[in-house]
Amino acid sequence: MIKLRLVFLLFAFFFALVILRLFYIQIIDPLSSSSNEYLKYRKILPQRGKIFDRNKEPMAVNQTKFNMYVEPKKMKDKGRLVEKLDDILKIGEATLEAKIDESKVWVAVTSNLTKEQKDLIEKLKFPEIGFNEDPQRYYPEASLAAHLMGFVGKNDKSENVGYFGVEGYYDKELGGLPGILKTERDLLGRAILLGNQEKIEPENGHDIILTIDKSVQKIAKEKLKSGIERYKAKEGCVIVANPYTMEILGLTCLPDFDVEQYYKFSESYFTDHAISSIYEPGSTFKPLVVAAAIQEKKIKPDDFYNETGPVQFGQYKIKTWNDKYEGKISITRILEKSSNVGMVYIGKKLGDKNVQKYVRKYGFGANTEIDLQGEAGGVLKPDSEWRAIDYATATFGQGLGVTPIQMVTAFSSLVNGGELLRPHVVKSIIAGGDERQVPKKETAKILDEKTSEIIKRMLVNTVEHGEYKWARPEGYSIGGKTGTAQIPVQGKYDPSKTIASFIGFAPADRPKFITLVVLKEPKTSIYGSETAAPLFFEIAKDLLVYYNIAPTQ
Repeated sequence: MIKLRLVFLLFAFFFALVILRLFYIQIIDPLSSSSNEYLKYRKILPQRGKIFDRNKEPMAVNQTKFNMYVEPKKMKDKGRLVEKLDDILKIGEATLEAKIDESKVWVAVTSNLTKEQKDLIEKLKFPEIGFNEDPQRYYPEASLAAHLMGFVGKNDKSENVGYFGVEGYYDKELGGLPGILKTERDLLGRAILLGNQEKIEPENGHDIILTIDKSVQKIAKEKLKSGIERYKAKEGCVIVANPYTMEILGLTCLPDFDVEQYYKFSESYFTDHAISSIYEPGSTFKPLVVAAAIQEKKIKPDDFYNETGPVQFGQYKIKTWNDKYEGKISITRILEKSSNVGMVYIGKKLGDKNVQKYVRKYGFGANTEIDLQGEAGGVLKPDSEWRAIDYATATFGQGLGVTPIQMVTAFSSLVNGGELLRPHVVKSIIAGGDERQVPKKETAKILDEKTSEIIKRMLVNTVEHGEYKWARPEGYSIGGKTGTAQIPVQGKYDPSKTIASFIGFAPADRPKFITLVVLKEPKTSIYGSETAAPLFFEIAKDLLVYYNIAPTQ
């Protein structure tokens, strides 16, 4: 009788445990992982959105590659398997022999197989061979726009993630949302056919249409590559934009990297110097100050200045670039000959506070908010720390740090009627069949139409009557300005190392494009007029032909 009671109590105890466990599972924590061990979840990956240029030419698409594995326990003849695989893979029989470890249940052999390679291997009919799909990003134009596009890599969870450029900035839109397949399984992990199944379909990523024109991008990159080689420059950038919308038509910096083999490059190669690198703009900054002084009615283009010699600021002496002085010269001539002392005069007429105000109004010291990952905001001293020499040197583009994209954005306001616009590289986003346009965004009105027309004419004169005679496309009116800025090294300027640049627009009456060329440390000449300017005119000539713009002169 005692034994029966013990057995009864034991059963009652276990029965109570079961009841308590069921109560916990069903009432207290019905969604806990332990209560759903019979449920299996599988993530369904979405397709990443595709990227096209403005003419719907593909720039980034998806393709499926395959990872191959071997189950050694199913293997009957390792020697024959290795021999046949190497006929297709060409990675060496010794390598394959070492990879296929017979003591393991499952062995990864190789990745990045094409469908053609997979089909050939499947024809061998080795039961021990299996494949996993591996969706990958494919760039039909290879590295035509490496910095602008960015790339797709893996995060710490081995998930696809966009890095840098458009891929990084628009990662959420491109990446989409994964789906889930939930199935009931038995203790051996097999699907229960009559069990509950639930499938949430993935939401594929949105497609993106860029403002970039693939043909313009090719022109810019090919010309930049030949220019860097010809002038023996350390690196360089070219930006081509529509000044009336600030749509970026082409953007390239060299050296760049292979977007599909990005892992072979150090992180320094991923820096997009067009939006991230800071430099002193030099004389390309002068038209911005001249336009501000005209806007404030402090000067007129035909006013005169007596250029007699250097200007002294305490211990500093400001001279012209060639230490030559012409005496009585017009404001327009100050731009044409790129006179630093003449710019100091214009700065004084404008006034220190206005110099500082317009530097900020043009957007320097702040991000342009271009839709690319990794933008820098430039470098300006706090307003309270500006000294007399800072106001003076700012008038000819030294003592302040800008990015190339800031320079293009600010300069565009000179030629588009005075609007400071947000630059952008995405024209529209396609989601669910609907195409949403990215609108033009004005951030400030800096100049009026009259001032814009005046400074445009002055910049045309600067090209036509400047110190250098370039091989300009005949019959076209083109405006622009050179820049040569020494590079500060350990607090001092190194006269042998410069940033050479040229920014110009064409045709001058209604510009189709504005283009900035920046070359870092050219060796054949330190001057922008002898390196960046000729490169600009080569690019401009091809763009005028591409856009079928007829000569007017």
